[in-house]
Amino acid sequence: MEYKDYYKILGVSKDADQKAIKRAYKKLARKYHPDVSKEADAEAKFKEVGEAYEVLKDPEKRKAYDQFGMNWKHGQDFTPPPGWDPSGFDFSGGGYTSGNAEDFSDFFESIFGGRARGGQAGFDFGGGQRRTYARRGEDISNVIQIPLEDSFTGATRTIKYRKPELLPDGRMTLNEVNLNVKIPKGIREGQHIRLSGQGKPGMGGGQAGDLYLKVKFLPHPYYKVEGNNLYLDLPVAPWEAALGAKVEVPTPSGKVKLSVPANAKQGQKMRLKGKGLPGKNPGDLYAVINIAMPDHNERAKDEWLKLKEKLDFNPRAHLS
Repeated sequence: MEYKDYYKILGVSKDADQKAIKRAYKKLARKYHPDVSKEADAEAKFKEVGEAYEVLKDPEKRKAYDQFGMNWKHGQDFTPPPGWDPSGFDFSGGGYTSGNAEDFSDFFESIFGGRARGGQAGFDFGGGQRRTYARRGEDISNVIQIPLEDSFTGATRTIKYRKPELLPDGRMTLNEVNLNVKIPKGIREGQHIRLSGQGKPGMGGGQAGDLYLKVKFLPHPYYKVEGNNLYLDLPVAPWEAALGAKVEVPTPSGKVKLSVPANAKQGQKMRLKGKGLPGKNPGDLYAVINIAMPDHNERAKDEWLKLKEKLDFNPRAHLS
């Protein structure tokens, strides 16, 4: 989660007195009140300002918060130090007073305890009695690029990953580790592979989050992928397109013979059923006709001129 600089949010200095803090809060609360503000993010700003005031108006909460303020900057990745215990502070305010507790952020909860949700543990500030508090770490998303062939056979790939870990002072660090990733057969581009416990560390004994790797295929020299189908650009000679021919076509499972029909057109698709990505409903392979011209030389020029004289053909007749 991100560290929140409550002084910066209210626009006051760190040595501001209570009158200055209250004055800043009232000004910003009026500015961002959802009933009057026309700004797109007014509601979020209003909640953020209320949360900042909830902390800075209370001497004990402010004292606890200031313990972190010298070491953190607004927006930095933040986790309280291991063993952090706010029960030594007298939070005698009786709980939350500046709005709905549900509106407060994870950052607020990580320092001052639970949001009084049913069944959620935290710290009871009213009675000063400490209860068990544990929070699961956040999940992380990343991308893994794999060869298309991995989808046909399955594979295990080793990736270098900067895993988040906590330092003794509560700061987050990234340590490079090698992770073995199992690529399941039939994986599609855009699907995710989950690595349990490789996300951000939990707090108070909570479980670490997970790492989700979004699959992206590396460019392939032959195939383009759309969903579970493959598309292959198939070059054919002009006479093969005109007369028809049997041509050899590469597929992920090996080469096959494909019949090109006579009078085949540029861009015409020929379907090889079940030759796409594997799975319960395997995809298809589409060979797309691309009429390739031979190299231009004097001999070829003579042959094209003879053909032109013999054939009464106007490819633009339909435009007349």
